[in-house]
Amino acid sequence: MSSPRLRQRIRQQRRSLTRAEADDCAEQLAHRTARHTLVLQSRRIATYLAADGEIDPYPLMQSLWESGKTLYLPVLVPFSNQKLWFAEFNPTDELVFNRFGIPEPVRRRLIKPCALDLVLTPLVAFDSSGHRIGMGGGYYDRSFAFLRRRRHWHKPRLFGLAYELQKQTAIEPNDWDIPLDAIATEARVYQTRR
Repeated sequence: MSSPRLRQRIRQQRRSLTRAEADDCAEQLAHRTARHTLVLQSRRIATYLAADGEIDPYPLMQSLWESGKTLYLPVLVPFSNQKLWFAEFNPTDELVFNRFGIPEPVRRRLIKPCALDLVLTPLVAFDSSGHRIGMGGGYYDRSFAFLRRRRHWHKPRLFGLAYELQKQTAIEPNDWDIPLDAIATEARVYQTRR
């Protein structure tokens, strides 16, 4: 199945979950992920605010704030050549919608992607080898392309968050795709070999 058709099918499947089902999955994912080694060893963690039926990371975010982690959200900036920067985010921060309708913090202390320890990554589809299909804009792949050139220092680690229904048997990666280190769903955590 082509990436556009797969994107369309999976996005429809995750949007068809009831609110109760989605909330239950988000709680299970938070419980499973908060104690993962990649999370425990990280201090500066990028996350996202759920949109378009994505699994909601907010229960996990609450746990991370309680354990003293500093959280960041991706932001679009005009000087970035379609790469993401990240702004510190706290639960009381005011948000504004960017040009894609995604909320971003108004108050911005921006950091580059290389300053993060861990990135909780949204996705549309994934396989157990760490390949992902995103929304198609390429922002995450462009922003973390520098990881392909690194041989010894591998931070930030990329940790996908998804529903189990988004898992595919195999995804054929493109040359520019950046594989994930792990993927968490409500059912389990997939550790990859990146």
